[in-house]
Amino acid sequence: MAATGARLLMETLTPDLCIIGAGSAGLSLAAAARALDLSVVLIERHRMGGDCLNTGCVPSKALIAAARHAHAIRRAAAFGVTAGAVAVDGERVRAHVRDVIAGIAPHDSVERFERLGATVITDHARFTGRDRLVAGGREIRAKRFVIATGSRPAVPPIPGLDGVPVLTNESVFDLAALPERLVVIGGGPIGVELAQAFRRLGSAVTVIARSEILPKDDRDCVAVVRDRLVAEGVEIRERATVDRVERADDGILVTVGAAGGTERIPASHILVAAGRTPVTDGLDLSAAGVAETERGITVTPTLMTSNRRIYAIGDVTGSFQFTHWASHQAGQVLRTILTRLPQAERRDAIAWVTYADPELAHVGLGEAEARRRHRSVKVLRSPYAENDRARADRETDGFVKIVTGPGGRILGADLVGAAAGETAALFALAVSSRLKVGDFARMVTPYPTLAEVAKRAAVTSYADTSKHPLVRRVIQALRRTL
Repeated sequence: MAATGARLLMETLTPDLCIIGAGSAGLSLAAAARALDLSVVLIERHRMGGDCLNTGCVPSKALIAAARHAHAIRRAAAFGVTAGAVAVDGERVRAHVRDVIAGIAPHDSVERFERLGATVITDHARFTGRDRLVAGGREIRAKRFVIATGSRPAVPPIPGLDGVPVLTNESVFDLAALPERLVVIGGGPIGVELAQAFRRLGSAVTVIARSEILPKDDRDCVAVVRDRLVAEGVEIRERATVDRVERADDGILVTVGAAGGTERIPASHILVAAGRTPVTDGLDLSAAGVAETERGITVTPTLMTSNRRIYAIGDVTGSFQFTHWASHQAGQVLRTILTRLPQAERRDAIAWVTYADPELAHVGLGEAEARRRHRSVKVLRSPYAENDRARADRETDGFVKIVTGPGGRILGADLVGAAAGETAALFALAVSSRLKVGDFARMVTPYPTLAEVAKRAAVTSYADTSKHPLVRRVIQALRRTL
C-alpha cells in the first residue's frame, strides 16, 4: 500500500520526447527538437557531453595537438630553425587537455539546455513499462523515447589483467606523469592515435594488434601510417595475442604470442583500446519490450526498436562509433518521429578520420566494396609528393585515391596525408550530393593548398579519355580549325 502511495505522489511528466543520454547523439537531438518547439525531457546519469567531450574526441585531439608541437620542435632543423631539446611537462599537458574540455563544456551543460527549454534530469533512468520510465523521483510518459546512452571501453578477459592497473580512454587523460613504457592493447584508431601521441611526448610505446592495425581502412593508406609510426619509434606487434599480464619488480610484464613465438614486453602502464561495449545496464529494457544483443540495442534501418514508441541512436545501437554519425542519426530519427515517414540511414556516405600523423580518412565506398556493387569502377590517384604546398611543408607522404562508378560518379575516397581529414570533407559532399569526378576537375582551388591533391586526382580521369579513338579524331578535327 505504501508503494502505491509513493507512485501516486510521484510527479508525472508528459513531454513530446524523452531522451536518455546526454552525449553527442542525445544533445544533438535535444537541441534540434527544442528548435522545433517540441517539449523535451533529457536524462543523464553521469556527465553532460558524454564520452566525446570528457574522455574521447576532445581530450584525445588536445593530447595529439600537444604531441604535434613536440614533434615540430624535433624536426625544426629541416626548415633552418634551431630549437633546443624538447622538454615535456606531463602535468602541464594534462592541464592543457582539461582547459580544452572546460572551454567546450558550457555548450553541453545543463544550464544551456535548460535555457533552451528542456527539462534536464541528472539521474539514472529505468523503464517501468512500454510507455513510461522513472528518473529523479519523477515518472516520464513521453510520446516517444530515444535511447542514446552510448558505449564504454571493453576490457578483454586476459589472464592477470585484473591484477594490474589498467588505463582506458576514461582514465588515460588523467595521468599527471607521462608513462615511461606504455603497452597499447588494440590497433584501432584510438590505440594508434594515442600510441603516436605518447611516443612523441617521450614515452616508449608498443602496440599489440590482434590482426593488422586499422583493419577497417584501405591497406595502402594504412601502410603509410604504419611506416611513419615505426620511423618515430613506435613498436608494433601485429597478428599477435596478449596471453598473460603479470606484475614484475619494476612494473608489469606483458606476454605476447605471435607466429614468431612468445615475447615478454616490460611496461609501466597498459592502455586497453580493444573496442567498446554498449551501455544499457540499469535501463530495464525488458520492461519496455526493447530487444538487445551483445552488440547493442536492436533497431530497424529507421532506428526504431522492437517497441514502436522507442528509438535508439549512437553507439548503443552497435553502429559506427563516431560523433558525427551519432549527430546524423539524431537528425534522422527526429525527421522520422515528426513526419511519420521512415528516414533510412545513408551508410554509403559515411566518413571517418584517424587522427594519426599523417591523417588517414575514408569516405563512402572503398575500392573493394565498390567493385562488389558496381560493374564499372575506376580508381584515380594523386600523390602528395606532386603537390606544391606539401613540398613546401615537407609533408609529402601520402596520396588521394578516388573511387568512381558509372558515369564518373564519385562513390568514395581514401586519403592519407597531412590534413587528410579536412580534404575528406570535399569528398563527403561529393558522395552525399552524387557529384561526378568532372565536377571536381572543374573546381577552382586556391593555390597552393593541400586540397589541390583531390583535384589533381580527379583530373587524371581525362588521361584515358583523351586516348579514346573517337576523342582523338575529334581533337584532330578541332586542331584543323585553329
